[in-house]
Amino acid sequence: MSERPPLMNAATRLRRRLDQGGIVAAPGAQDALTARLVAASGFEAVYMTGLGATASRLGQPDLGLMTQTEMADCARAMVRAVPVPVIADADAGYGGPLNMARTVEEYIQAGVAALHIEDQRNPKQCGVLAGAQLVGPDEACARLSAAVETRSRSRSDIVLIGRTDALKGEGLDAALARARAYGDTGVDLLFVDGVTTRAQIEAIAAGLDGPKVVSVVDGTDAAGVTLAELDDMGFSMALYAVTTLFAAMSATKTALDALHRTGRPAPGAYDYAAYADVVSLAEFQDFAHRFETTEPEDD
Repeated sequence: MSERPPLMNAATRLRRRLDQGGIVAAPGAQDALTARLVAASGFEAVYMTGLGATASRLGQPDLGLMTQTEMADCARAMVRAVPVPVIADADAGYGGPLNMARTVEEYIQAGVAALHIEDQRNPKQCGVLAGAQLVGPDEACARLSAAVETRSRSRSDIVLIGRTDALKGEGLDAALARARAYGDTGVDLLFVDGVTTRAQIEAIAAGLDGPKVVSVVDGTDAAGVTLAELDDMGFSMALYAVTTLFAAMSATKTALDALHRTGRPAPGAYDYAAYADVVSLAEFQDFAHRFETTEPEDD
């Protein structure tokens, strides 16, 4: 039941934070509980990762299996859970221009601060995989323009991020060309996804002017680039999409293996008291108790 600033919504707060300069780090969250942990660790924003949401909700890979309403519901739950802005994956917009408009409207209504839209064909797949099929640059620009017009019509401050997945299939030069074209549609930040090396990050930083996003994937050469270095390169936002998911999987597997091997739970970093603190149990109980009434029992 964390209190939120009363006079400014999350989108406006994120926009003003970006205007101040300096990079915003947004670790990924696959569910509302993980989003709470991200916020409790002091990060300025949470990233609702489509890969993580699909893994958590369906236990399946990120191959476009989540529907628009499922993704919006996941985003809405995170927004309710944390006081910091939520940056959300909106895949490829889930259809044509009308679907794109509805997606933006649904994310605005959910309280999302920012969303990114990619240039893959539907159904899309995870950006780290090879073989993504892209729409043409004109169609991708039309997709983003529909999102920009919907934002204007809705009188929202939601931050729009234009993403290209061209890096793996078409190469760096094509990805940069697409990103520059997407910037002309009126989106706020540009995002070349699929980076795996320091050299790619440096080339994107040098090749794109203006506000830009980078996604750092655990286990790649790119993961060795520090947040301070990304800031110095001029990135406005760094997404760490799979860090919490992979850590949670590792910790869960270790705990289950120990339970299976020994027949008893192994001590860990969290117990019920620590869990209760993360979910603000005392705040909820206090609120409920303040409004309870004592009714006489029937004879």
